[in-house]
Amino acid sequence: MTTAVVVGSGPNGLAGAIRLARAGLEVTVLEAYDRPGGGTRTSELTLPGVLHDDCAAFHPTGVASPWFAALGLERHGLHWRWPEIDLAHPLDDGRAGVATRDMAATVASLGRDGARWERIFSPIVRRFDELMDEVLQPVVHLPRHPLVLGRFGVKALLPATWGALRFHDDPARALFTGVAAHAFHRLDTPLSSAVGLMLTGTAHAVGWPVAEGGSESITRALVAELAEHGGTVRTGVHVRSLDELREHVGGAPDVVLLDTAPKGALQIVGDRLPARVRRALERYSYGPAAFKVDLAIEGDIPWTNPDVGRAGTVHLGGTAAQVAAVELATYRGQMPERPFVLLGQQYLADPTRSSAAANPVYAYAHVPRGYDGDATDAVVDQVERFAPGFRDRILAVSTRRPGDWEAYNPNYVGGDIAAGANTALQVAFRPRPALDPYALGVDGVYLCSAATPPGAGVHGMGGFHAAEAALRRLR
Repeated sequence: MTTAVVVGSGPNGLAGAIRLARAGLEVTVLEAYDRPGGGTRTSELTLPGVLHDDCAAFHPTGVASPWFAALGLERHGLHWRWPEIDLAHPLDDGRAGVATRDMAATVASLGRDGARWERIFSPIVRRFDELMDEVLQPVVHLPRHPLVLGRFGVKALLPATWGALRFHDDPARALFTGVAAHAFHRLDTPLSSAVGLMLTGTAHAVGWPVAEGGSESITRALVAELAEHGGTVRTGVHVRSLDELREHVGGAPDVVLLDTAPKGALQIVGDRLPARVRRALERYSYGPAAFKVDLAIEGDIPWTNPDVGRAGTVHLGGTAAQVAAVELATYRGQMPERPFVLLGQQYLADPTRSSAAANPVYAYAHVPRGYDGDATDAVVDQVERFAPGFRDRILAVSTRRPGDWEAYNPNYVGGDIAAGANTALQVAFRPRPALDPYALGVDGVYLCSAATPPGAGVHGMGGFHAAEAALRRLR
């Protein structure tokens, strides 16, 4: 029987394992941690019974993923839950830009920019499935919907700072720029609009839901689907080389998928990598880091703008110009006094995460890669800036610094939870320019992590495409 081993049990690793198992391969997933899931784990980080997502929290690309949809993961207990407002971006003057699946509500919130916002994002919503079919693939592919991809690509090429200038007022400018900042990169470079356009379009088309019971519910569903097709997951197994991998599974597998950062692939495959591939992986660059602060609070956050209190995701950074300035400083290795903060109120859509009057709040700041300071106060101050009195509601705090991220998951090099800098070159060609970006030049060995197309996000498409590449080779 043809055998396969997947190293790493993040969403991409599990998605790739399922594709191989469905094709009839005997699949074993090896995970170094004591629980599967990679970035999709959920833990009681502050108080008993209060559930916090360890890393990935909101899942616009998960609900939009064609592979997840094909698997029917609701059969295994995965249920998406939506907040009333998908995301909000408050400003110091009390106004806020909001985005929801109801385009009319978003348009109304943006005043004189509402009509222009609708003109920009309605075409994405109308052709959303076709666009996802294109952007969730490697850049080098034969498009099935070339006009849809071309229209999106022209807008995506612009720097996000230019894209924001299409709007007249701060709420719309800040709302777009805050979404673009999910790229963890400076916002004044070509292609930095891509993430902002795609994720904002996703908010209007399918929303930014959470997984009921925490992001670990996604992992449990994927593991159950894999088991249904005969695959197994073994935890507590740290693979450091291909030879060691063979010892763990009792022989040489026909296919190896590595759900690792390029740094991990370099270690595991080592000198067997062709020189050109090894040099490319050594040149692969990593981006800024996350400093995460999980809090248990009494009641709700006292936002100045009540609409923000109904939003699942909140971006804290002020105006578009302020966000762009701090992202540039962070990229250059400077710790801003007021970093960009992404905050989650998942309990609004999923009250199962709360315990009595204690609600979980998820927040992380963008900080320089490898930052070893304490940004806890900076994060709390950014919330207090838009919600005076927030500090008084805190019951418990748990933090995770950049170094802690890499200890938690070696794929997060220097605390980079996006698994690679979103430079223009790496957005287009990650992890290296190649017709098959998943192949590592060693027979049967493929990379399938977020360092491969289509990049970061809980969608499983990197694993799916790597498995498809492996199956084509086997045929």
